[in-house]
Amino acid sequence: MATNESGDPAMTLTSAARQHRPQRPQPAPGAGAAIALNGVTVAYSNPGHDARTVLSGIDLTIPSGEFTALVGRSGCGKTTLLNLIAGLVDPSAGSVSVRGTEPRDARGHLGFMLARDALLPWRTARRNVEYGLELRGTARAKRREIALHWLEAVQLAHAQHHWPWQLSQGMRQRVALARTWALDPSVLLMDEPFAALDVNTRVSVQAKFLELWQVEEHRTVVFVTHDLGEAIALADRVVLLGGGRVLDDVTVEIDRPRDLATITSDRRYQQLYDRLREQLH
Repeated sequence: MATNESGDPAMTLTSAARQHRPQRPQPAPGAGAAIALNGVTVAYSNPGHDARTVLSGIDLTIPSGEFTALVGRSGCGKTTLLNLIAGLVDPSAGSVSVRGTEPRDARGHLGFMLARDALLPWRTARRNVEYGLELRGTARAKRREIALHWLEAVQLAHAQHHWPWQLSQGMRQRVALARTWALDPSVLLMDEPFAALDVNTRVSVQAKFLELWQVEEHRTVVFVTHDLGEAIALADRVVLLGGGRVLDDVTVEIDRPRDLATITSDRRYQQLYDRLREQLH
């Protein structure tokens, strides 16, 4: 099996995974908003001091099937915004809806992926992928079938019986990706999911994630990152936050499918990168 520079198997979507992946119609233009924030403010009380405002007057609509990246300096409110969508934080003012309902009521349609893989050390790779399905009450045979499908899709079927400590960091993060995908979420919330990886492994896992998203089906993605290059390379749209507000909101007009190995040489990539970087300084 071919490997990349990090020692992980070279990642191309297998023919079996292509044949068996579930098909879902692509969202039609204007099919509706997956996520809508209207006049959202989040402020935390601080006894003896003024309230600390993290987000202020945020208006943001994300259509179904769009890949939106949130970028900005540390403390600008990126993760708070993601937590609002997940229903983990309530707005102090304004409203948030996900798939037309309250975020808490939409949790069954959400997938959340963090910077750390959070694999359970007492479960094998396959049983980690099965975990969310088990919590949902999915029958054992069915959850095994789904887990094996997604492990094959990320080229880790051979490692299904491995324990987390036997896997490289890149392999662990791909197991976490398979675990997230196994729940069939309509909306993916991702908080710097590749930040903990070394450079070579990060590029490898980014490519696998982008390939799955581009060829399998276009789920709605909200992706938090500090890396402007990563945001432009992966997303349809980049929202720049600063001081708790939206500073810029740009469309990435680079055709898909995208090649991460060459995208940085694209003139449109360079123009967007310079525009966003200028506002961060």
